[in-house]
Amino acid sequence: MFAKITGTGSYLPEKILTNDELAQLVDTSDEWIMQRVGIKQRHLAGENETTTFMAHQAALKAFEAADIKPKEVDLIIVATGTADYLMPSTASILQQTLKIPNCPAFDIGAACSGFVHAVDVAKQYIENNSAKNVLVVASERMSRTLNWRDRSTCVLFGDGAGAVILSASDTPGIISSALYTNGEGLDILNIKTPLAKKLYDTHTQDAFLTMEGNKVFKQAVSSLSQLVTDLLKNAKLTPKDIDWLVPHQANYRILDAIAKKLNMPLSKVVITLKDHGNTSAASIPLALDYAIKNNMIKEGQTILTEAFGAGLVWGGFIAVI
Repeated sequence: MFAKITGTGSYLPEKILTNDELAQLVDTSDEWIMQRVGIKQRHLAGENETTTFMAHQAALKAFEAADIKPKEVDLIIVATGTADYLMPSTASILQQTLKIPNCPAFDIGAACSGFVHAVDVAKQYIENNSAKNVLVVASERMSRTLNWRDRSTCVLFGDGAGAVILSASDTPGIISSALYTNGEGLDILNIKTPLAKKLYDTHTQDAFLTMEGNKVFKQAVSSLSQLVTDLLKNAKLTPKDIDWLVPHQANYRILDAIAKKLNMPLSKVVITLKDHGNTSAASIPLALDYAIKNNMIKEGQTILTEAFGAGLVWGGFIAVI
């Protein structure tokens, strides 16, 4: 029994913030941002476009693409680092808004690697005959975590949600997956919660995303290069067997480095970074949905995904679409 992606969906907020508009808020420029990370614009969620709302919209489109009804779902997993509540889980709220009958529903917090972690868990449920259809959603409202006076971080991120339906199949779907963690990297990339403030402290403590970009970049390139090797070995494939690379959209230089590792032309790399920015866990399902809806990735083709994020956590999977 295989876990196969049978439908994809996505949602991007209506508001778009361009580099030129961002330059009016912080000391930066379109040229500076494009040269360093390859981002031209990003979507920002409005007051009503909560993490749960975006997840709901993406899920509806995934249901439509998979041609199944919400009541047919046996499990809901939401990957997010920007939940609307500390409790309950976003998945629990999403289950209610989708009016899905009683089924397990929980969140996974693995930062930018959240989607590939959620897919790996869904895969286990399906292969163990514990679920037939699993809804996996990654939804992020990163704009609310940013210090808009810090140009090293505020230029990078955007908001959005992507969703997939994984279903039990007799034909190959996800054929290889791998997850890794190195907790020693906590200090170079994190977002503190309000719970981090001192007991009895009556002053609000800012909880912005903080990142040491150069250190994160070096760790990401090294870790992801080894990940690609591991995924191919586990699947008994070579780089030539991969039709598309669908990477986490963090930085153009990282995308280029992993493409070279696969000896793959950039024309075979799904890149939405320029228009979406880094949407954390949502970036891979957003890119996957974009590529499928625009007839880039076709049925029967093999994709490789990879992601790296705070934790430090990284992982990916190889799947036949």
